[in-house]
Amino acid sequence: MTSLVQSVDWLAIAPPIIVAVTALIVLVSDLFVPEHRKPLLGWTTIAGLAAALLMLVPLRGGHHATFCLTGSNSACSYTADHFALVIQLLVIGGALLTTLLSLHETGRDKLPAGEYWFLLLSSASGAALLPASRDLATLVVALEVASLPAFALVGIKRGNRLSAEAALKFFLSSVTATAVMLLGVSFVYAATGTLHLTRIATAQVDPQLNTLAEAGVVLTLVGFAFKTAAAPFHFWVPDTYVGAPLPIAAYLSVIGKAVGFSGLILVTVIAFPDYADAWGPAVAALAALTMTVGNVAALRQSATRAHSAVRLLAWSSVAQAGYLLVPIAAAAYTSNDEIGSTVAYALMYAVVNLGAFGVAALVARTRPGNRLTDYRGLHATRPLAALAMAFFLLCLAGLPPGIIGLFAKVVVFQSAVDAGLGWLAVVMAVNVVIALYYYLKWTAILFRAPEQQPAAEPSAAPAESTALRTPAPLTVAVILAAAAGIALSGAPQLALRFASGSLF
Repeated sequence: MTSLVQSVDWLAIAPPIIVAVTALIVLVSDLFVPEHRKPLLGWTTIAGLAAALLMLVPLRGGHHATFCLTGSNSACSYTADHFALVIQLLVIGGALLTTLLSLHETGRDKLPAGEYWFLLLSSASGAALLPASRDLATLVVALEVASLPAFALVGIKRGNRLSAEAALKFFLSSVTATAVMLLGVSFVYAATGTLHLTRIATAQVDPQLNTLAEAGVVLTLVGFAFKTAAAPFHFWVPDTYVGAPLPIAAYLSVIGKAVGFSGLILVTVIAFPDYADAWGPAVAALAALTMTVGNVAALRQSATRAHSAVRLLAWSSVAQAGYLLVPIAAAAYTSNDEIGSTVAYALMYAVVNLGAFGVAALVARTRPGNRLTDYRGLHATRPLAALAMAFFLLCLAGLPPGIIGLFAKVVVFQSAVDAGLGWLAVVMAVNVVIALYYYLKWTAILFRAPEQQPAAEPSAAPAESTALRTPAPLTVAVILAAAAGIALSGAPQLALRFASGSLF
């Protein structure tokens, strides 16, 4: 008689569990920790995320599956394979850098520490769960666990109109996308009779239900396309990034995309390989449209407009999402090996984009407007920050010395060529050239001579110099991002091998 009692592989599920438990510890501790001790909650968050990162080490090189169907090891709800571990490294590492960027934003009269750290950890636990999810129900739950706290984080600046408006827009558009995705999941379940990704891939669909299954495939992709900010599901991005606290904008630009892309990869490559003729052209069209919309909108940003720096990073993230979609589209026409290009590009993007937001947070301490013009002469007041920002922008542009950015773009371009998507490769090449303009323009602003202060304000410069003393955690975050970018630029092939090794 087959036992219905299953054992749980606690080692496999340890990383997201540790993050979730830390969230609960922070929430309860906030009730008892006095106000002057609130910074301890931030350091508890860092400790929990660091412990979750360490738990990835014993999982390396293995294939741990749990919550499987009775009598089957091929249909499991949670699988900690190489792909899952790489994305979890990106998610938890990105959350750790976000925490360092946020430490000076919480406590006293700033953001409420307990709620902030609890929401951040809750979202990170869902984001860490998603890449290991191997059935559509768990994928949807993980997606919502990652998303719901993010709505509150965007609107956590109490009394701020921009923050409240951004949170509402983010919430309404996300709920709509989730509803469409759930409709797609129900169609897939009706056509295949299962929710497990591996079972969906091998299911024999009744020819009369084939159209229903194809519609379900396309609708299921909508929710993940929204999370990746793929056009035309991108409209929430600029206002959300501007209204949210800067560390949360950085978190959404990196972790939000990791969630979307990992889900998109799982449902296309594992669950729907037989429907590649339906989702392949759709993803290719999304990639072309997304990179074009993002770059054209970035070109139109005025340097003197309030929050123009954050808006430029927001539109840049939309364009980068287009590049990330290219290898997924290519996987419909070739082997799964193309997916490694997306994962490698995502690792590069996560490092340099978090670093760019770190420098933006530094500038915002004295220039809350965060206009592009506020970066003029940064080399004179903060030479190391200016050099770091220039490096991050050149990585995003794909220019030396940002070798990792150039390498990632070449790998993605090659995946389109190998898949026979020549037209998509041409569109990507044109967009890379367009993006050079605004990346180089921002880089040039960093090293222009600072504007002369009015004679009536002789004390302006000393005051600014004093205020520019950066909190140590913020400095550490920028240094870590720059160091990782330099290391990857020194050996870019290692990032590709690490991302590509035995993805599934």
